Amino acid sequence: MTIVRIVHAEPRPGKMADGSVVIGQHLIVLADDAGHRALPLWLRVPEGKSLWWLTDRPADDDATLAGVLEESVARLLDAAGTTVTAVDIETASEDVPELRSDTVGARIELATAAGARQVLVSAGYGLALAAAARAPVRVADVVMDKHAVPVQGEDLLEPFLPPAGTPPGGGKAARPQRHWRFEPRNMAFTDGLDLWELSGSFLGAGQPHRQDYSCTTEGQSVILAAEVPRPAGFAVLLQTIYADDYRGRTVTIRGQLRTTNLADHAGLHVATGRPTEPPGAHLRNRGSGSLTGPGSSDWTWHEVTTGVPSEAGVIRFGISLTGQGRVELRNAGLDLARPEDQE
Repeated sequence: MTIVRIVHAEPRPGKMADGSVVIGQHLIVLADDAGHRALPLWLRVPEGKSLWWLTDRPADDDATLAGVLEESVARLLDAAGTTVTAVDIETASEDVPELRSDTVGARIELATAAGARQVLVSAGYGLALAAAARAPVRVADVVMDKHAVPVQGEDLLEPFLPPAGTPPGGGKAARPQRHWRFEPRNMAFTDGLDLWELSGSFLGAGQPHRQDYSCTTEGQSVILAAEVPRPAGFAVLLQTIYADDYRGRTVTIRGQLRTTNLADHAGLHVATGRPTEPPGAHLRNRGSGSLTGPGSSDWTWHEVTTGVPSEAGVIRFGISLTGQGRVELRNAGLDLARPEDQE
């Protein structure tokens, strides 16, 4: 077995071994430091969400981490005197073409008062529990020899990135930033789509629908558009920030929207919640929003306000699109009400 290190976990487009591009998945990179190799693993968005959060855990934020399932399980195991001694990544067979949710699993080794135990779980859950319990991760040597790639220097991610500009749905790809911030950034889109994430129910509708929506920037505005006449579900372009500095206060997202040939609706949204909640569905379905109806409209100001509860871990804000058409956003801003303004 080869001991590896979880060095990357992020939802982003990536390059498969055959050169094809995959979107709507979490790219996990495991590093074999001794062998100077990196191993890619592709997980479905729900399965990789906890790992994404745990590998970028904020310092001394027990309240937020307690909302992550695997973190809670690790704490309960520790309180019960059970230790996670190792997590082994296993393949369904040695001939799998690539490592993804349906071809790999995880075997968790536990040290209990009654002796050693093993539990088979999904790869995403196993890796997240390893990160929460700070347990070693191991991969069979035969799997490493077949799927790992040599890496020179410190850039362990580059071998698995698609060519620059490779888009989901024909537009410029949204590249979610692994490290969330404590305040909004790139609100004028001067850095393209950096720190913004393309999400939504269409990504869970199966491979044929992964390109139903696209996003791109134009000047200091962003465009979220349907790429087919009848796209599946809805799409959301959003940014996520930590809620630490906003708890107990009120935030307002405002911006100008312009719509073209909407079959259903689009909108501006803001929501608070836990970091492990599905971002697209949570923002559109449970947050506060200002919607625009079918048809087309010129630039119009929209504004949405919400309170930030004390238990909130993150704040998400952005735009949504359901069905055919396109929506544009410009002059976006997120404002924080001062305590004296709320008295």
